[in-house]
Amino acid sequence: MTDYQSSDDLKSIPAFVALAPVEANAFLAFNHAVERKDGLIPPKYRELISLAVALTTQCAYCLDVHAAQAAKAGATREEVAEAALIAAAVRAGGTLGHALLAQRLFDGHRGEGEN
Repeated sequence: MTDYQSSDDLKSIPAFVALAPVEANAFLAFNHAVERKDGLIPPKYRELISLAVALTTQCAYCLDVHAAQAAKAGATREEVAEAALIAAAVRAGGTLGHALLAQRLFDGHRGEGEN
């Protein structure tokens, strides 16, 4: 049995790009722009942000790439742990925010079927 997700999948990116080169190259250009080294946000912080987002989107490939890049950029295990817990708290906060919206929407629909 093979792994459902494998870091070896990343090796197939060039072949995938060839299938839809206009769209893929536009995506890759955007991705390279946000990964630039000369931005106001230093590379280590960019990678910690990327890891936090990858944790909330649950993208195993993104975790693979950005964990490696964070390590190369000098991030520590403690910084990665803090970024993970910040991401968890923000995601939980988003759930609470949507719960408030759901309550308001529910209240707005309550009684609609009643005469």
